[in-house]
Amino acid sequence: MEPMIERIGGEGQVHLLVNHFYDLIETLPQGKTIMDLHLKGHGLSHVRPEQFDFLCGFFGGRRYYHERHGHMNLREIHAHVDIRRKDAEDWLAVMERAMSDTGVAERERAEVMVTFRRAALMLVNRDEGSVVGT
Repeated sequence: MEPMIERIGGEGQVHLLVNHFYDLIETLPQGKTIMDLHLKGHGLSHVRPEQFDFLCGFFGGRRYYHERHGHMNLREIHAHVDIRRKDAEDWLAVMERAMSDTGVAERERAEVMVTFRRAALMLVNRDEGSVVGT
């Protein structure tokens, strides 16, 4: 079977997806906490290119992130971030919308979301009652 990156439309589609995703993060209510987390961390300037690099490899294309950083370990990448289940669910909701809005076919979207859900929930490291950043 062809890699997911080809099934969804190649690197051009990944660029479109990442840019639309972060446009939504910057404007939708579900994106507020995710925005705040980025602002407390490395800021926003690096987010879009890093997400593109990561997703290309994640979708079975060129592993740009691995080439630059030597790994693609999500836990290591997010170790400095306090992530609650709600944050993970918000990220998932915005990503699903971004995929839908940018024309990722339903079959591929469903397949990717299963993997995204498993990965996002694996990153949860704070209780719901925790205040982000404490």
